[in-house]
Amino acid sequence: MWMTPKRIRMEVDEALVFRPEWTQRYLVVEPAEGDGALCLVCRRLVASTRERDVRRHYEAEHEFYERFVGDEERAALVERLRQGDMSLAAVLTPEERATRAGLGLCRFLALKGRGWGEGDFVHQCMEVLLREVLPDHVGVLEGIDLSPEITRQRILSIDSNLRSQLFNRARDFKAYSLALDDQAFVAYENYLLVFIRGVGRDLEVQEDLLTIVNLTHHFSVGALMSAILEALQTAGLSLQRMVGLTTTHTLRMIGENSGLVSYMREKAVSPNCWNVIHYSGFLHLELLSSYDVDINQIINTISEWVVMIKTRGVRRPEFQPLLTESESEHGERVNGRCLNNWLRRGKTLKLIFSLRKEIEAFLVSVGATTVHFSDKQWLCDFGFLVDIMDYLREISEELQISKVFAAAAFERICTFEGKLSSLQRHMEEVNLADFPAFSIIVDELKQQFKEDQKIFDPDRYQMVISRLQKDFERHFKDLRFIKKDLELFANPFSFKPEYAPISVRVELTKLQANTDLWNEYRVKDLGQFYAGLSGEAYPIIKGVAYKVASLFDSNQICDKAFSYLTRNQHTLSQPLTDEHLQALFRVATTEMDPRWDDLVRERNDS
Repeated sequence: MWMTPKRIRMEVDEALVFRPEWTQRYLVVEPAEGDGALCLVCRRLVASTRERDVRRHYEAEHEFYERFVGDEERAALVERLRQGDMSLAAVLTPEERATRAGLGLCRFLALKGRGWGEGDFVHQCMEVLLREVLPDHVGVLEGIDLSPEITRQRILSIDSNLRSQLFNRARDFKAYSLALDDQAFVAYENYLLVFIRGVGRDLEVQEDLLTIVNLTHHFSVGALMSAILEALQTAGLSLQRMVGLTTTHTLRMIGENSGLVSYMREKAVSPNCWNVIHYSGFLHLELLSSYDVDINQIINTISEWVVMIKTRGVRRPEFQPLLTESESEHGERVNGRCLNNWLRRGKTLKLIFSLRKEIEAFLVSVGATTVHFSDKQWLCDFGFLVDIMDYLREISEELQISKVFAAAAFERICTFEGKLSSLQRHMEEVNLADFPAFSIIVDELKQQFKEDQKIFDPDRYQMVISRLQKDFERHFKDLRFIKKDLELFANPFSFKPEYAPISVRVELTKLQANTDLWNEYRVKDLGQFYAGLSGEAYPIIKGVAYKVASLFDSNQICDKAFSYLTRNQHTLSQPLTDEHLQALFRVATTEMDPRWDDLVRERNDS
């Protein structure tokens, strides 16, 4: 997985340009028109020209051709495929095609979070469609079994296939990091989701679900530690290659003496391994300090309003945007914890704020209390919370941009900390230019309480901003500890050697004196540059590159899991084994494609 360009002024990203060597390697050619890569075997267009996407299409669809290994064999194969000779293709029997179709449909059901029993419904829908449109082809459905038990088995087979691919790649990881998320799950039991980010020899990055751990069965930190170590051992990974840990900010994770992080750091300490870099709050950033910012329990009050609107105000046109967004996030059913997490997102709070007059009128009409709308302190806290959570939403969205390396993510965090300092200063000066919602509330209150000279207490909100600043300093202090490594990685040619660690100065001076490498650095993105850097000539710098590249640079994969869960909370709240739950989350979060040929062969052999 190549990284995005580090310079905005670059007009061409070489990582997205078709490469001639792919023709023999992946059996694709550059299309006559448009972008992408045209497969010579199935004649399908791979829309993206990132090598990982081209390679995954080849591995998932045409692994049969791996038997042609020699250069001359591959060249002859390409020529025959160009001429349309498909005699070498692995022709699937009708039974194998039915099996492959069934596997694809089961994967689709898993991606959409549908229950096992809905496979039969899909089968019936297809049968009705074919009888009306293509009656001569109804027989093709006879070999496609989508019964609940078969669907379960196939999802597990797909999970096993994806896990096998991950483990094969993990053996080549030069460094890796873990993300531990114990705040994502909102169903009937709580789970710890363990994600891994590994870096291969060519700086190709792989992010995937490693395992899930049932917190009901692994309540103690020691049991959690054992489960994670077992998963690492199964993947063929040692703690000596672990570089970083990113976690939530719960006591289970970051407790000073009994948190999982302290246990793992202690376990990872050895003469031959790197110090483990830890940063918390990177996952679910909107929850990092929202509890501290919400000084008047605003969220709990608003969640009661939303529940009331969903049950008694569904026909009111003014609430339709709110209800539509709510259902798109977590369906029609209301889960209290899920609802609160949704409300802590700045975008949702802004929508609630814009509807505050309509909500007040609605509460009056149904006989509910409206005492909060006459509480000056509560209204000020509400406006302040809307503004601060909107700023947290902005930084959270920026941290969802993946493939930019941890150096860029840390830069965004530092920028946000500067923004907090500015907000602190403006609040001290009673300058509400950066607090639009708060400013609206204050103006309304000034009109309502004309004789009151003091509408709000700035010290109250300065204290909250100060608390938020301390949270960021505490949760990301390890990234500051490796700030020089991050800067060296991002800008090796402008980093002054005298500021570099003594061990790397000689290599850095030699690197900066190399004109050819400088020219490569200017036209390539960071991933390509470091992939081509000689590990023999620059072993220490290359080692720094492996370490930095292995650190999680976004919360995208965790957010993907959380979104999958909230959208399908009803299905996932049904009794499922841990094995099946892990399979669903792996299918939902991975960027790998199952190797269908392997799955079909397994089905035929069984």
